[in-house]
Amino acid sequence: MSALLEGGCACGQIRYECTAEPLFTAHCHCRDCQQASGGGMATVSGVPSAAFRVTKGTPKSFHYAGNSGKGLDRNFCPNCGARLYTNNLGALPDVTFIAVGSLDDSSKVNPTMHIFTASAQPWDKITDGLPQYPGMPG
Repeated sequence: MSALLEGGCACGQIRYECTAEPLFTAHCHCRDCQQASGGGMATVSGVPSAAFRVTKGTPKSFHYAGNSGKGLDRNFCPNCGARLYTNNLGALPDVTFIAVGSLDDSSKVNPTMHIFTASAQPWDKITDGLPQYPGMPG
């Protein structure tokens, strides 16, 4: 099967592909996304981990505890520092969260919700009418 989504870092050292449609795309307001993006949120697409693979290079990962208290690995380029994807080792181990900004063509995904709005910054107003969840829905 050919890749439906392809992306990589700013310098081209790391490339990845995904052969499945995203399970969801969301604007995430968790503190990790705020810190990693340098803004009020980050937009991520959750894809089946089995359909995701790195095709070039070796990303560096940063391991930390998420809101659930379970482990996550944020993966980024060791050369340019671009955020690429996150593996949720605890709550959603079969889902890889692709940083939408790392996609070659981010118009292929469409956000349908806001998640972790309990952590949203008061200056980052949500005005798009999409559903809002204080944590991860489900």
